[in-house]
Amino acid sequence: MISKRFGMIASAAAAGALLLTACNGTDAETGAAAPATSATAGQEAGQGGAQQLNFLSGTAQQNKAQPKTGDWANSPGKPAEKPVAKKWVQLSASKAGNLDPVVVNGAGFTLYRFDPDDAKPSKSNCNGACAVTWPPVVVAPGGKIFIDGVKKSDVGVVKRDDGSLQVTVGGWPVYRFSKDLKPGDTNGQGVGGTWFGVTPDGQKAGAPEGGAPEGGAPAGGKTASSVTLSDEKNFGDPSEGLAGAGCQNVGRDNAASSLQASGSLKIWSEKDCKGTSKVVNGNVADLSAIGFDNTVSSVFFG
Repeated sequence: MISKRFGMIASAAAAGALLLTACNGTDAETGAAAPATSATAGQEAGQGGAQQLNFLSGTAQQNKAQPKTGDWANSPGKPAEKPVAKKWVQLSASKAGNLDPVVVNGAGFTLYRFDPDDAKPSKSNCNGACAVTWPPVVVAPGGKIFIDGVKKSDVGVVKRDDGSLQVTVGGWPVYRFSKDLKPGDTNGQGVGGTWFGVTPDGQKAGAPEGGAPEGGAPAGGKTASSVTLSDEKNFGDPSEGLAGAGCQNVGRDNAASSLQASGSLKIWSEKDCKGTSKVVNGNVADLSAIGFDNTVSSVFFG
């Protein structure tokens, strides 16, 4: 009877040891070490919850990721679509337009940060219609982040209001811009004075740390020679274009609610560049933010 009891105790002890070993990261069936996962920088800072991601140095191609999977990217010439969380995303330090360095995704599309967001702790304040124009870069729980020229310590994730995991760089949630139609486009740079390409350490690309570009102008100080004026916010149709030099009167007076330009120009409240004026730099998704909604009557180039 005593021997039988000792046998039962020994068996229970062995089972407990097996359970303990499995909980400590060893495969309970083979005894081999379980695959390791790396918590994101966001998780370490309390920003990413209990989700874990795998970090791999280099590009997806260098890591032999399956072609046409992972890092979402629209076909050239088509606007960015609502993203679906992928099993992997890529962050590469690169050059796009006048921005050098700036972070791009696996397909070479520029990634942006939004001034109203928070970095410490990470928090996205771009939801609803904002997230349609600026699709967040999201990754599936347990997915991979390929890091190419970006420090692992600067990369993390934050849980969005819808529960998805958004990638962060330097604590800042990162996004695509729906008006970037091909790799290397930087049409989102300076939009509304709040959107900027993100550098590998989370700063504003083409801008001094903590501020807008020098002189309030886009990177390179470029002056616009054309502008597209849209009747709706976020560049919705209908729209009209103006180009040339000097003062140009708009065709549809006091109708614009947003504008797209590749540099700086001055907008006026009256025809022939009279009345109240405002210098704008690059795209403005909402003219009401600068007090010019349905107010533009003329523009001055140069």
